Amino acid sequence: MNRENFFSGFVWKFLEQIISQIVSFTISIVLARLLTPHDYGVVALVNVFIVIAGVFVTSGFSTSLIQKKDADELDFSTIFYCSLALACIIYLILFVSAPFIANFYHNMQLSLVVRVFGLTLPILAVNSIQQAQVARHLAFKKIFFSTTVATVISGIFGIAFALMDFGVWALVFQYLISNIASMFVLFVQISWRPKLMFSLKRAKSLMSYGWKVMAADFLGTFFAQLRSLVIGRFYAPSALAFYNRGQQFPNLLSNNIDTTISSVLFPYMSQAADDPKKMKEIVRRSLRISSYIIMPLMLGLMVTSKPIIILLLTSKWIDAVPYMQWLCIASALSIITNTNLQVMRASGRSDILLRIELIKKPVYLLLLLISIKISVLAVAITMAIYSLYAAIVNIRPNQRIIGYSYREQLRDIAPSLILSIVMAIIIWPISLITLPAFDTLIIQIICGAVFYLLCSYLLGFEAFKYLNDFLITKIKGTNEVDKNES
Repeated sequence: MNRENFFSGFVWKFLEQIISQIVSFTISIVLARLLTPHDYGVVALVNVFIVIAGVFVTSGFSTSLIQKKDADELDFSTIFYCSLALACIIYLILFVSAPFIANFYHNMQLSLVVRVFGLTLPILAVNSIQQAQVARHLAFKKIFFSTTVATVISGIFGIAFALMDFGVWALVFQYLISNIASMFVLFVQISWRPKLMFSLKRAKSLMSYGWKVMAADFLGTFFAQLRSLVIGRFYAPSALAFYNRGQQFPNLLSNNIDTTISSVLFPYMSQAADDPKKMKEIVRRSLRISSYIIMPLMLGLMVTSKPIIILLLTSKWIDAVPYMQWLCIASALSIITNTNLQVMRASGRSDILLRIELIKKPVYLLLLLISIKISVLAVAITMAIYSLYAAIVNIRPNQRIIGYSYREQLRDIAPSLILSIVMAIIIWPISLITLPAFDTLIIQIICGAVFYLLCSYLLGFEAFKYLNDFLITKIKGTNEVDKNES
């Protein structure tokens, strides 16, 4: 794996994820002050169905195009039409079933919201093929630009609609506009266009791999969204809003960093699929770097959750704090799960991927059924427990595929995990001092960052050295360019 190419892709993909999410998060803070938890709860319920439906449209199709080493124009055009046709079929199903969904939740407003929200499915189908084309060429800069532009434009419209008292529809239109804008910006940036060609043989070949990925992703997404379905059914919409808001903060950090690394690594890992030793080297470095970054962020976020909620969302969202704390633990553990999943995807072992999901989900369902009878907080706690179980299960197949054992993976994440725990213990007592929330947060962040980075340097952490060397190289390269231009 070429470090320069990998980090170039990583930087652009990370910028795409984190900047778009920061902008989106900033906009959501404004909207959270303008809208009610009930509004967010209604959209969260509808979003469950859209996210689940979106798996069929975006998952197996685009992944099969990236995984296939010699995918050509016929492959892309064939999958484009398959994806678009499936998106239209699923939308029709949602359109017809919308009144039944509304009746199930005793909220007739949901019917129209589902029908309008569902219009994003054909757009997602087009956008997923565009992104597969970009990912194959490792041109993540283009995705960064399209996502950032789309987020800003949709955010402006969302705030405008909220100010005009559109309520729930401000959030619905924001989401629609975001996907439409992203699709059009990518159309301008890339030269690829679908051709009037189709091969049933190619479709069958690609879907022999893709359907298992799709099925595995469907299981993962369905059971992840099942939490929202169940909470929304047995508790008030505001309870779901607090839960979702609690997971938004850890998702902003962990999911974006994890998604960035996984998205950039997947093409590299696919190219190394025939060389287990090389793939293991790529995966080990990925796990070390991601754990080095995500572990301190999640444990730090857990400790500082209360002042963050109060400062950014106001005290009306204070009930989201305990959910946020437990979901930070779940997010910290998810990096192990997701890194190991990428190995199975890149190796073409979608059969193992599907089998693993079938093993994990009964445990997930059992934990959910037990916890939902207790409280919504109990659901958050069991998610942390399940994340640990999922990580343990996902590691096992990769002992055979690339020889990456439990002991080796534990050894790779242990330094970052231990140092992050110590950091959290050190900064936690600061919250006991009577200070304004802003002052408490700033002191905790500074103390935590200084301690973590200083210890990383003194203890010689490999991930710290790797990232530091890359940054120094980049800075020197930038200075050289400036000198030459002058």
